[in-house]
Amino acid sequence: MTSELDIFVGNTTLIDEDVYRLWLDGYSVNDAVALRVRSGILEQTGATAGVLQSDTMDHYRTFHMLERLLHAPPKLLHQLIFQIPPSRQALLIERYYTFDEAFVREVLGKKLSKGTKKDLDDISAKTGITLKSCRRQFDNFKRVFKVVEEMRGSLVDNIQQHFLLSDRLARDYAAIVFFANNRFETGKKKLQYLSFGDFAFCAELMIQNWTLGAVGEAPTDPDSQMDDMDVDLDKEFLQDLKELKVLVADKDLLDLHKSLVCAALRGKLGVFSEMETNFKNLSRGLVNVAAKLTHNKDVRDLFVDLVEKFVEPCRSDHWTLNDVRLFLNQYSASVHSLDGFRHQTLWDRYMGTLRGCLLRLYHD
Repeated sequence: MTSELDIFVGNTTLIDEDVYRLWLDGYSVNDAVALRVRSGILEQTGATAGVLQSDTMDHYRTFHMLERLLHAPPKLLHQLIFQIPPSRQALLIERYYTFDEAFVREVLGKKLSKGTKKDLDDISAKTGITLKSCRRQFDNFKRVFKVVEEMRGSLVDNIQQHFLLSDRLARDYAAIVFFANNRFETGKKKLQYLSFGDFAFCAELMIQNWTLGAVGEAPTDPDSQMDDMDVDLDKEFLQDLKELKVLVADKDLLDLHKSLVCAALRGKLGVFSEMETNFKNLSRGLVNVAAKLTHNKDVRDLFVDLVEKFVEPCRSDHWTLNDVRLFLNQYSASVHSLDGFRHQTLWDRYMGTLRGCLLRLYHD
């Protein structure tokens, strides 16, 4: 009696997306097998538990061998050991560098050092993300930071070039690198309502407008030549922001600014009387934030100051998001009608970014 058996031989590396996700999430082989059994895969395929165990182990071995290539994604594209279609390569890279919102919120703005890495046990317990996954995500942040921190040019472009990430993910990593480099405080209790997306939005605005890269030219100071165009804030710009203090130090300018804003918003703002009463305090808060950005500590506390000096006072007076938008638009624009003010370009560069950040930070 003879039997016919069809055999197919190929060298394409098979990638099971579900098993890859379990591996990325930090599950052991046994835990991954248990989760696969729970999903009903044995009934769907007719496989035995032993076959499922072997299949999972085989995939895990493949992922472990691929991991060193994923640390430098261009190597994955040019290696010849694993025959993986380009679309699958892109999926492997993108998924490997994807991170959990809960995790990034815990480390955003912190120094990507051994000290922070020691806190991963606590972060894992707090977020419910496995320690192994926390380590992978932290190491990814640190790896990207170390590769691009001293590069000139666009931060997003550099990340895409060296890690082959999608535009959206590269922009997220740019925000992480920017926050880690400037050490912005994001962990205070009053900032917990803000998401990573809120901070990333603000980071993108600051990169576009407040960095050396935003100026479009290298710094004139020879000692600043090593500054990274999109990673470091423009120190000359921060120093110049002190000039804005005249808007609140000069009583005539402050009164004229207030009268212009009030005249434009009368009958349009639901909280007009509250705005009129609190205008000078709000203006002092916004201008003083600018004047203090020459000090590293005040740069780090930027978001704390914005919430304390503007968001919380407006929220306590029940401003709507539209109230905030109308006020900031007029507050920014009215400065151009102040004849005694000589720093219009500087003001626009500062307030254009701050306005966008404040609208994102304000949750009415």
